[in-house]
Amino acid sequence: MIYSKLFSIDLGLVATLSENARLAGAIDLAGNYLSDDLPSSIANDLKNLPDDMFNRVVSTYGLIELRQEISNKMRFQFDRTYCPEKEITITNGSNHALFAAMTAFLEEGDEVILFEPAAENYLPIIMLSGARPIYVTLKEPDFHIDWEEVTRRVTGNTKMIIINTPHNPTGMVLSELDMLRLQKVINGTRIIVLSDECFEHLIYDGASHQSVALYPKLAECSIIVNSMSQSCRVAWPVGYCVAPADMMQQIRYILHVTDGGHFAPLQMLLAQCLAKKEIYRDLAQRYGRKRDRFNQMMTERTRFVPVSTNGTCYQLFSYAKISDERDKEFARRLFDELGVATVPFSTFFHEKQKRSLLRFNFGRPDELLDRAVEALSRL
Repeated sequence: MIYSKLFSIDLGLVATLSENARLAGAIDLAGNYLSDDLPSSIANDLKNLPDDMFNRVVSTYGLIELRQEISNKMRFQFDRTYCPEKEITITNGSNHALFAAMTAFLEEGDEVILFEPAAENYLPIIMLSGARPIYVTLKEPDFHIDWEEVTRRVTGNTKMIIINTPHNPTGMVLSELDMLRLQKVINGTRIIVLSDECFEHLIYDGASHQSVALYPKLAECSIIVNSMSQSCRVAWPVGYCVAPADMMQQIRYILHVTDGGHFAPLQMLLAQCLAKKEIYRDLAQRYGRKRDRFNQMMTERTRFVPVSTNGTCYQLFSYAKISDERDKEFARRLFDELGVATVPFSTFFHEKQKRSLLRFNFGRPDELLDRAVEALSRL
């Protein structure tokens, strides 16, 4: 029954759109990855790795040097210490971490509060676990959470609440008040918070990242999922999860089954990258400028209208002034006629949506974004 339900979901749609763009030589503004140049320090560090690093056997939990640097980074950012031996685990991408975190704790009959629009991989994992999603729609125009509605949706079967800040695909950023309201919702319960914080450094306009690690009561019952791809500006599939030791032990049981191994040189380069704080501390300024430049060009040269965003490398655009087609049809036309790949907004909902919105990834070289705007200006 669970598997048959999965066939109604657009599994892997974003990855497929991105791959099709590469195969067709189109402009890929659909994929989830950043494609800017590598930080120069990573290229230099690669040349200086010792030869024995390329044959080093790595623990199932990831290179200890990388786990130590993640621990140092979180202590620096949030003034909270996570033990690199027992509370931090490296995974093969953030989706691997999400899968392990959910399947470790969810069982048939459990309920998971899921905010929509939601990143495309949350729902399939919930369903594979046999749990039941409880949908709460973010409120427009700023896509905020209605915490009164969340409180009404909590039952004795609620096992997990998934939050994502900054949020994919809307760019919404949770505030301190949001985190306090979340803390109030789970107070006195056994609800686990799964906090997807992959875009923690891509926050703009004076907003700040509110990690669950900043709130002791939340941290005690939360799993943080993150990615090295954004922190170190690479497209490599290296993620990690952070949780209290007793919870991490459960997650590691799953990872022992699904672990695909770790490549020591890759993780050592990322550890050395994290040690250079300026690399991730400059990301907001770098991508904030890129967002503003892209939005200005789109506004001046096309009929697309940007939706306000405060974070991530994603930008929603309305095409209501251009067409009344459904988003999937319009996205297909952009690909076929103009060679630009984007993601339909309906991809991020469990039911069909008639919204004139597309998601663009502006985490691309300026030259590529210029070409995209030139193509889209012909509509």
